[in-house]
Amino acid sequence: MRNRRTICVAILVWLWVAPIGHAADSGPASPEKLFRLTRAVMCETIEGYEPNFEAVAFSINAGRISCYTAFEEVMATTFVSHKWYRHDELVSAKRLTIKSPKWATYSSIQLREADKGPWRVEIWDARNRIIKVLRFSVTD
Repeated sequence: MRNRRTICVAILVWLWVAPIGHAADSGPASPEKLFRLTRAVMCETIEGYEPNFEAVAFSINAGRISCYTAFEEVMATTFVSHKWYRHDELVSAKRLTIKSPKWATYSSIQLREADKGPWRVEIWDARNRIIKVLRFSVTD
């Protein structure tokens, strides 16, 4: 009986966690997918809608950092959200429109002295599902 309970709990945990692994950034678009994420990076600047100085650690002296995302096979005009977290606290949320057939967009934050430490940007689709998480640090 105890073994059966353990198996049931393990299956329930797997069913709860497994959908996170089915990100919209893998494989071709399907009727369920609104788009395919082809690129997601953190960078210091955006020039000509292209990311420059990609990194996972940024100096506070950079002044500003951006999250760049590119999509293909966009089925219809929709949106994604970039949710910026510092030390697991939501700092900013940006809703960004994406359009067919392919689109690139970005969001940025201005850095302050208090912004040093670990960060992440969660990229969410219009159906409120996480499709990618980018982790980075802000240092001296």
